[in-house]
Amino acid sequence: MAYGEAIALPPGIIYESIRLNTKPTACLECSRLPGVSKSGYPNILVVFLNGLIASQSAWLPVMALMLRRLKMGGASDDKDAYRPEMLAYDRYGQGRTQDRDPSDEGKEEGYGHDTLDVVHDLHQLINQITHDSNTQPKRIMFVANSIGCAIARLYAEQYPGVVAGMVLLDSIMANSDFVSIFPDPSSPDFDPGSLPQDVTPGMLYETRHKFREAFHPSVKNSEGLDRRNLAALLPDADKPFLGNGFDGKALFVSVVGHDPEWFAEESLQGSMRTPISISMNYTNPTWHRYNQGLARLTSLEKACGPIIANKCGHFIQIDDPAVVAQLACEMIERIIQDP
Repeated sequence: MAYGEAIALPPGIIYESIRLNTKPTACLECSRLPGVSKSGYPNILVVFLNGLIASQSAWLPVMALMLRRLKMGGASDDKDAYRPEMLAYDRYGQGRTQDRDPSDEGKEEGYGHDTLDVVHDLHQLINQITHDSNTQPKRIMFVANSIGCAIARLYAEQYPGVVAGMVLLDSIMANSDFVSIFPDPSSPDFDPGSLPQDVTPGMLYETRHKFREAFHPSVKNSEGLDRRNLAALLPDADKPFLGNGFDGKALFVSVVGHDPEWFAEESLQGSMRTPISISMNYTNPTWHRYNQGLARLTSLEKACGPIIANKCGHFIQIDDPAVVAQLACEMIERIIQDP
């Protein structure tokens, strides 16, 4: 696929408004592709998990390219055809889901449900869309971006024995406050002489202030997702070990990070105006080390990465849906072939 080529919507997509049995007063807006299985193939459900900003619509080109790569198009009458069931959705208060989380009622504005609440809602959603589809147990595979990666990890921890794999796209650094990445010039033991030549104390002061205002876990977001306990839920990049996936096996895990230079340029041009030297000396190395930890969440033979997504910033599924589709299809094949 040529870079920037227009991508048609995935054929056969179904748009649904689903009320969870546990939260019947609100709807979740979903995009779903029914699966087509050939005899003897495992039932796989691919679930796409959003970050805080990019909504489910960003996954539609990935779905379409996956169908193209699987040579399925919109056909469902080929007895040798196979495609997994696919699901993307917007959480409460996000994207096309205008309804707020009913559990937020009575809580402090902006600090409603947390990531564990999202995990439990997701489990209910998956149960409702799959309970009539097939008696064969589903192997869940997550394709996630940003905080969606933390949700995927927590889901595998909370519901052992059902997740077969996950593709983690520029995961949120779940154990970070996004301020301590940078040295604190006001600290008594701060040494200005230790700074790189192209970094000044003033740049650090400004960057720490901007990051605290925009990214600190206490900062509120439009969907009311409370991130303040995320570091306590996932204190380590490489733990808990994802060894109890579907059928008691270790999960397949593919870790993908942004292109450091591309990300640095985007950060300079974006609203944060982060100097390139700050991104290259602090943000990118810290993020890469975190990604290296994520690649140790599973056994060596089931891990892949960290892979650098060329010419991609934080939203890899938007910048290069083709590489995401490729990695997702490769993982599907690995799941199918797993003895």
